[in-house]
Amino acid sequence: MFFDLNDKQSLTAKVYTHIRDDIIEGRYSTGSYLVETKLAEELDVSRTPVREALKQLELEGLVISIPNRGMMVQGMSSHDIDDIFTVRHLLEGQAAYWAAERIDEANLARLTEIVELMEMYTRKNDAANLARLDTEFHEVLFSASDSRILRQILTTLHQNSRRARRTSLTAPERPSHSLAEHRAIFEAIERHEPALAKARMEDHVTNAHSRRTNHEQQ
Repeated sequence: MFFDLNDKQSLTAKVYTHIRDDIIEGRYSTGSYLVETKLAEELDVSRTPVREALKQLELEGLVISIPNRGMMVQGMSSHDIDDIFTVRHLLEGQAAYWAAERIDEANLARLTEIVELMEMYTRKNDAANLARLDTEFHEVLFSASDSRILRQILTTLHQNSRRARRTSLTAPERPSHSLAEHRAIFEAIERHEPALAKARMEDHVTNAHSRRTNHEQQ
């Protein structure tokens, strides 16, 4: 059995997450077709959860139904990623602003721990763990903003740009710059300075976007 059926997450949700991650990570290339029967066999599940997962992915624009052919992978284009960074710039600044106003002790303690771990993995030049901690830092910040709507939107944007953000961290000197930016955001939140937290988050997103663009052009 591919999935642990004792897990409380629904089987359809697990299949959806697995296929979505494979699309975002590029394991399914743009233009390739996803066949229900083959996916069901690979994942050791019936066709029903696969069909439901593909329907959800179609709603999100990651796959498109082609008559008489099946579901074709659209993936995330360079234009899509640019749009994600633009929307992140608009919304994550607000999330940081609210986090600075509303953060509780538990989330503050977790951010402190994450920044300390980022320092250690930056010294080790460990891009994989830095990417994981980058995701967690932002997820904790979204939680600290105490806005369910922002958290839902931004979590999805982060998931869909995960590959681009991880690639950015492999560029020379980007890990140390990213660490400094995360620490600056954290310190503004820790001091409960909303306007400064917002400005620093906007700078962080802009810098990450610029680094990605420069990396693609090289």
